[in-house]
Amino acid sequence: MTETFDAAAWVRGYAALIDRDADTLTELDAAIGDADHGGNMRRGTAAAVEALAETGPAETLKQTGMTLIRTIGGASGPLYGTFFLRFAAALGETVDAAAFAKAFRAGLDGVVARGKAEAGDKTMFDALAPAADAIDQSLSAGGGFAAALDAAVVAAEAGRDGTIPMQARKGRASYLGERSVGHQDPGATSAALLVRAARQALR
Repeated sequence: MTETFDAAAWVRGYAALIDRDADTLTELDAAIGDADHGGNMRRGTAAAVEALAETGPAETLKQTGMTLIRTIGGASGPLYGTFFLRFAAALGETVDAAAFAKAFRAGLDGVVARGKAEAGDKTMFDALAPAADAIDQSLSAGGGFAAALDAAVVAAEAGRDGTIPMQARKGRASYLGERSVGHQDPGATSAALLVRAARQALR
């Protein structure tokens, strides 16, 4: 059976997961941020779905990135927008496992360039970086596309959970110092949803 990745389904699926979990994202952000992550992400991903057109995967995800930058407030818009723009720029017209892995890594590099985050800073990086590594490791071991994305979901969610004991070193949460310890990072939480939506978009 041929595995095909549907870029538009990724965007729609991500918007659906964000809509489902928006209140949770806001509650997490209320503890260590501005209490607006859920609402901002819901607004941005809904706008991205509205902007979808019948185009190739690279153009679809480029449009998504630009829409997210325009419609999500705070730091999340530029970060998620840059992820999608870099992902799209690295993508060909055929989205196989190797192409996805390369593009995902490019998207992660864009997030790092934009946000200067590192492992352990308590940010979306802590979910996205383990996912990228899991994809690469799975493919290197001979796994297929589905297995690689399954591994990515597990790694992203473990990374999300791993932010709970961390002290934030980036963003508004960093202002809290030690009081940020014990709270799950909202950005890592929405990033884990992005990886889960990617798995759901593989048919």
